[in-house]
Amino acid sequence: MTDIQQIVLAKRPEGDVTADCFRAESVSLPALAEGQILIAQRFLSLDPYMRPRMTELRSYTPPFELDKPLTGGSVGEVVESKNPRFAKGDIVMGMLNWATHTVHDGKGLRKIDAAGVPLSAHLGVLGMPSFTAWYGIKHICKPKAGETVFVSAATGAVGQVAGQLAKLAGARVVGCAGDEQKCQWAVREAGYDACFNHKTESDVGAVLDKLCPQGIDADFENVGGRIFHAVFARLNNFGRVAFCGAISEYQDATPMAGPEKMFTIVQRRLTLQGFIVSDHVALMGEFVNEVGGLVASGKLKSRETVIDGLTKAPEAFMGLLKGENFGKLVVKVG
Repeated sequence: MTDIQQIVLAKRPEGDVTADCFRAESVSLPALAEGQILIAQRFLSLDPYMRPRMTELRSYTPPFELDKPLTGGSVGEVVESKNPRFAKGDIVMGMLNWATHTVHDGKGLRKIDAAGVPLSAHLGVLGMPSFTAWYGIKHICKPKAGETVFVSAATGAVGQVAGQLAKLAGARVVGCAGDEQKCQWAVREAGYDACFNHKTESDVGAVLDKLCPQGIDADFENVGGRIFHAVFARLNNFGRVAFCGAISEYQDATPMAGPEKMFTIVQRRLTLQGFIVSDHVALMGEFVNEVGGLVASGKLKSRETVIDGLTKAPEAFMGLLKGENFGKLVVKVG
């Protein structure tokens, strides 16, 4: 038997996620059965999309179960194996428990090459967030030289890559972030043409009119709410929206109404597409080749926030929902 630490969903949040929604436990894992492996977690990814699953919304399946470990993208090391596909010492990534160790049947896990980049990079710039940015920009936004692309949450795990990919395609790129330091990084390091602090700007529409005088051709949407409403009103004919998140609305007790004048979709021949990147895993190889090359050549930059210790994961997750992280947020487990 193996003694481990894990964090479970203690109760479903009502409004904001609070500390009492989580409970840390010490448990003993049974011996491995045939076909199973024991994984020691190294890094755990914290993702805002976990928030709707905590409230058991029907559109987010499967929801997290009460009194069961939360799960998320993780990188770990196989420390014991009774599965012929995996050997002790293999580095794997997949959906694992919020725990120091996870027993797994190996299905859905992917072996990764641990050489060359930090393990945490496989959860960020070489992982699902960057894959999300790549798919949304390349297959939905499809920016062209001279067009204007807007990216909300411009320095988040997804947004920081989306903006750079749009810029590499020749577009003018404008974004927003939650503080001045993030905005400065977006312009100086990530190559954005402009970035504004959405927490200090009371009139988002006026700022967009100033920074996007020719309107907006494509929107990579992470935030939703009043920011998306302002962007929607300024989309040009044949504008495209890649809708991958709405973090400003995740903790609202009452869903926010959609933008006014929805007939605009018809008048301007807009394309609004929501997507979940796990539907497109067949393209993962193409993504790794393209974006991995950009990272290796220094053409794509990224930031991450690393929190040390599994017990700090709940606090870090609550901070994530308030925009306290800079770039990809990961927890160093072991």
